[in-house]
Amino acid sequence: MEITVPPFDIKSIAPIILVTITGIVVLITDVFLKKLPKETLGYFSFLAVLITGVIISSQLGTTVYSFSNTFVVDDFSIFFNFIFLISTAIVILMSVTYLRQEGINYGEYYTLILFATVGMMLMAGGADLITIFLGLEIMSISLYVLAGFRRDRLDSNEASLKYFLLGAFSTCFLLYGIALLYGATGTTNINEIGTFITNNHAYSNPMIIMGTCLLIIGFGFKTASVPFHKWAPDVYQGAPTSVTAFMSAGPKAAAFAVFLRVFLVSLPGLETKWSVILWVMSVLTMTVGNVVAITQTNIKRMLAYSSIAHAGYVLMAIVTASSLGTASILFYLLVYVFMNLGAFAVIMVLGKKGKENLQIDDYSGLGYKHPVLAITMSIFMFSLAGIPPFAGFMGKFYIFSSAIKSGYIVLAIIGVINSVISVYYYLRVTVVMYMKQPVREFAPLSLSPFIILALIITIWGTIHLGIFPSRIIEFAQESVLLP
Repeated sequence: MEITVPPFDIKSIAPIILVTITGIVVLITDVFLKKLPKETLGYFSFLAVLITGVIISSQLGTTVYSFSNTFVVDDFSIFFNFIFLISTAIVILMSVTYLRQEGINYGEYYTLILFATVGMMLMAGGADLITIFLGLEIMSISLYVLAGFRRDRLDSNEASLKYFLLGAFSTCFLLYGIALLYGATGTTNINEIGTFITNNHAYSNPMIIMGTCLLIIGFGFKTASVPFHKWAPDVYQGAPTSVTAFMSAGPKAAAFAVFLRVFLVSLPGLETKWSVILWVMSVLTMTVGNVVAITQTNIKRMLAYSSIAHAGYVLMAIVTASSLGTASILFYLLVYVFMNLGAFAVIMVLGKKGKENLQIDDYSGLGYKHPVLAITMSIFMFSLAGIPPFAGFMGKFYIFSSAIKSGYIVLAIIGVINSVISVYYYLRVTVVMYMKQPVREFAPLSLSPFIILALIITIWGTIHLGIFPSRIIEFAQESVLLP
């Protein structure tokens, strides 16, 4: 029996190979060169991420299917790869000082961050459900460990366990959905599933409909959408702050990348069915996230519910199933990386070992004690609230515009109302910083060059994309999956 081995296109996965090798080198170096400062591993990882970005830039404008059409390099995956690499680079910069401060300065941290990035890149470029699942598990396993990285803290252990159970539960739904789609169509290739459904008019096939519903549940867990969000705030609160920042940016974007590719390429003919479900999920996710965020006193938990609400805005754009909606999602997820990671960077600067000062009241009087830091935090809060001229406003503007142009007027109105509700709890942080007396003594800030660089990058992204969004929007429109 002759076995044919499919040709390998190493060039198409060169960025993934580089990040993988870097992760392995960091791990081996940490084991054999114990006297080497852990910060050096962070610098090396950061440099590798930058080089990977350069390699990805060289792939722009190409569409290449490789490994028997299970992986694709196109502008859609490239755009998301930029999101992943930007979030990874910023988190590494934020982590160098934080890990030392918290006494968790272990080299494997950077390895896990890099492996999670590999998983995200596989997810964005996956042209087959099996490839997507492989990337999802690589990312998830890394995040399970990172969530419990503070091994001496019960809340961190709890976060890791809950995230593991949540991930395992969602994987069951996802795999069952993949199995049903395979059983109904005879393939796991995303393009071939869409072709089969269209050619055979299998829009009412019970197995396909059930498989689609199970995929929605699986992706709903991964994106922390209501009603699948229950333990997400607990995970965000218990994980180390740098890990929480990372989970709220790159991995969430990866889940939406898969959501878009699967539903817009494989299941466009079932749009009338899944759009109704996503419409309801979007409304619930926006409303629950924003309303519950109002009641939070812990700033990490408040940002967790904020993240849930922002997932609702993204779901709104998916419902439209339009090229403008897809482009607005790409732009919004990039914007969210800058403004959300910036907020977490400020939180990390104000924390210290044994007392991270995570209560919102801990920020009382910050505007008088550390005015530059307070202004920085205010910029991120205003952007998250969608106040012009910051990037968050432009992100919401494009999402709401896509919903209106696609005829989802009611959904857009609900989104605007939710955005107004969110202003309350974002501005509350600013009010506390400037209009309340300090409830604690502010220790002298020890700002490392790396956290300063992270803050500069996030501030620049938040302001620049709000005032000059056109180039990125054009790139996003060129990267959409729809004609």
